Amino acid sequence: MKALFKGLALTGLAICSMFIFNVTADADGESTVPLRTHSIYMPYIDQDLQNRWFDFGADAVVNTNKYIRLTHDRQSQTGWLWSRLPLTTPNWQVEFEFNIDGEHPTLHGDGMAVWFTTERAQVGPVFGFIDKFEGLGIFFDTYANSRHTHSFPYVMAMVGDGQTEYDQANDGKRNEVAGCEADIRNGAKNKQISTKARITYYKNNYLEVKLQYKAWDQWEPCFTIPNVTIPSFAYLGFTALTGEVSDNHDIISITTNNIISVPPRPFKPSIRQQDSSSSSWFSLLFVLKLIATCAFLGVLVLVYRMYKNQSNKRF
Repeated sequence: MKALFKGLALTGLAICSMFIFNVTADADGESTVPLRTHSIYMPYIDQDLQNRWFDFGADAVVNTNKYIRLTHDRQSQTGWLWSRLPLTTPNWQVEFEFNIDGEHPTLHGDGMAVWFTTERAQVGPVFGFIDKFEGLGIFFDTYANSRHTHSFPYVMAMVGDGQTEYDQANDGKRNEVAGCEADIRNGAKNKQISTKARITYYKNNYLEVKLQYKAWDQWEPCFTIPNVTIPSFAYLGFTALTGEVSDNHDIISITTNNIISVPPRPFKPSIRQQDSSSSSWFSLLFVLKLIATCAFLGVLVLVYRMYKNQSNKRF
């Protein structure tokens, strides 16, 4: 019984220390916990030439010192990188560094996509993934199949219901729920800054996409989708596709965090300040509860040690 008591107390302290030292606040004031199951960095693979949390396939190759290349700058290639486990946390943030470039200064494509879908690791015509998907697709489109009022590259989002086809001929214009123009392709410009995307999601509240491509740590708002719902069990995936035109599509790193605070700002700007303060109070209360719990468990361990010392003295 005493051993069980001691084990529970020490386990509780270990869990508390894990939360205290890993809960961080990002630039937007959101409290986050790293999700190792949906993050990947160099060298990407272990001794068995695999990754514990991700699969890659089709034409994708891994350069352990540089990147995961979804496609080379060659025609008719497709590649994918998918998480083995679904994202089950209601609020999350995915930040990834990527690179799109090629030899040709004007003709290049077709692009890459980020997925949060109920299916995974299947090759298809929509930037390397299947059509009629269920979930969210964010497309980094670098080639225009038809005329548009906006320029390319173009970043857009589509929410799939499992039955609707992607409007391939018009670059998904019929499916678009939000989008923005962004010069995310490095090409011959040889940019000195890392290109990154940050996707933040609060369940049944909003999804926000920001991009870094102009200056270091300068995050450009791309779009915000209010009242969007993503499946509760959605796999995280990255795919790319080339056709008659081509590009290198590389994933450098992926960092995923579980957000444990309430939304720092609602979609409506009129109540932004009020919601931000409530978020701060929520985060403060959460931390105070953690500290109180850890203090209580610490007292239990101290009482146990005092009891043990007294027993030894009597003996």
